[in-house]
Amino acid sequence: MNLSIKNVPEALVEQLRIQARRNHRSLQGELLSILERVVHPSTLTLDRAHQQIKALGFETGDDALEMIREDRDGR
Repeated sequence: MNLSIKNVPEALVEQLRIQARRNHRSLQGELLSILERVVHPSTLTLDRAHQQIKALGFETGDDALEMIREDRDGR
């Protein structure tokens, strides 16, 4: 199926072209990606993200708090 959008402001078209280049896509590919994200948004909640990370077996270990403090204090 083909869609057509008329009277798109040139400034918006240029922004879309820049975004497409940044994402290594054609303008058409970028527009399709935007439409897909809007129609089928990713609804990853913090709880779901935690479940997925836990299922992968990742652990922070006992020294995670200390590592965070060292990183913060080193700034």
